[in-house]
Amino acid sequence: MINIYEVHETNQMIEQENLDVRTITMGINLLDCADSDLQTCCNKIYKKITTYAKDLVKVGEDISREYGIPIVNKRVSITPIALVGGACCHTPQDYVEIARTLNKAAHTLGINFMGGYSAIVSKGMTPNDEMLIRSIPQALAETDYLCSSINVGSTKTGINMDAVRLLGEIIKETAERTKERDSIGCAKLVVLCNAPDDNPFMAGAFHGVSEADAIINVGVSGPGVVKYALEQIHGASFEVLCETIKKTAFKITRVGQLVAQEASKRLGVPFGIIDLSLAPTPAVGDSVADILHEIGLEHAGAPGTTAALALLNDQVKKGGVMASSYVGGLSGAFIPVSEDQGMIDAVEAGALTIEKLEAMTCVCSVGLDMIAIPGNTPATTIAGIIADESAIGMINQKTTAVRVIPVVGKGVGEKVEFGGLLGYAPIMPVNSFDCSNFVNRKGRIPAPIHSFKN
Repeated sequence: MINIYEVHETNQMIEQENLDVRTITMGINLLDCADSDLQTCCNKIYKKITTYAKDLVKVGEDISREYGIPIVNKRVSITPIALVGGACCHTPQDYVEIARTLNKAAHTLGINFMGGYSAIVSKGMTPNDEMLIRSIPQALAETDYLCSSINVGSTKTGINMDAVRLLGEIIKETAERTKERDSIGCAKLVVLCNAPDDNPFMAGAFHGVSEADAIINVGVSGPGVVKYALEQIHGASFEVLCETIKKTAFKITRVGQLVAQEASKRLGVPFGIIDLSLAPTPAVGDSVADILHEIGLEHAGAPGTTAALALLNDQVKKGGVMASSYVGGLSGAFIPVSEDQGMIDAVEAGALTIEKLEAMTCVCSVGLDMIAIPGNTPATTIAGIIADESAIGMINQKTTAVRVIPVVGKGVGEKVEFGGLLGYAPIMPVNSFDCSNFVNRKGRIPAPIHSFKN
């Protein structure tokens, strides 16, 4: 039972500490929309999405109003389109037609984003996978709501270096096609290792083939709540610090559980998972870097940062799993640069580099996220960054990702403004030494020895 004290406490978290439900994401299976005729396939996709999710925005707004809980985004994730379009797509342009259909469906529904313009190529690429990947720059340049993700590796399969090399080129082309908007197309494209089937957060969301026909996943975020709680025990021992984070994460997750159950009931779609991720926004007081500062670091990036982030991530997960039986997705702490004012401040102070961010990704929820880099960064260097991050995920049996934006026409020291939740970012320097002879090798990096558990 929830008592009056807990009601007051939750209201304070919402009103003063930036607690929000970041997203209600409906996952929709599109495998039954496959057809040998492209137009028929597009029609089926549009009809199924707009039928299942027709009330998603209204239900989200109703729950937000009735319970006083901010629900920032309403989103849809779909079956990876490379699987759906296999029978009818014979050129990259055919996949772009599906992208336009998805964008139209998103506009009709009034949702914020749609994820699943995706392919799973962790061990190899089919011709259809490659066609979808090659269509990404045009698809993201011509759509407003679509997000794309490619899974290039896993602990079980290793890393598909052919796909990694190709994606270095695709990211550069996407940046070029959206250069008039500071290469924002790259903000909607993420490259993953060990991608989960049930992630509600963009740009990496897709509806995995292991899921039901439709599902409701909810992502909750509350870095401001955690920061406020830690301010109340300033200077306390590690034991008290850990207990405080864990208890706070429990309370945040309970809010998400309430929203998820209500949304599931009203939409007539099964409840999937709660993803408790401390996902920051550019708003002051809503920063993961500020939590690290409160733990005792002058800036994110100072010595001790990786240890502090590991502690934070672990306690968030421990608190979350006690609050809901169905915690999933990514759950933990995100460290996107452009979306976190404290991270931006750390970069500008010289405390945080890409190399330190890479070390932090060993213990955070995802990986190198929303990092603006010079527009003249070679495709092979971007591929090398993806390979490094994928290796961390593969060896450590965790999800890792790369979402970098080579901003055409800009260099180190300049800033780029994306707006909204995407925020702004200083252009960060990238190691200039060449890795092309490495990434241009054909084939894949094999799975590590600890993957053979069957």
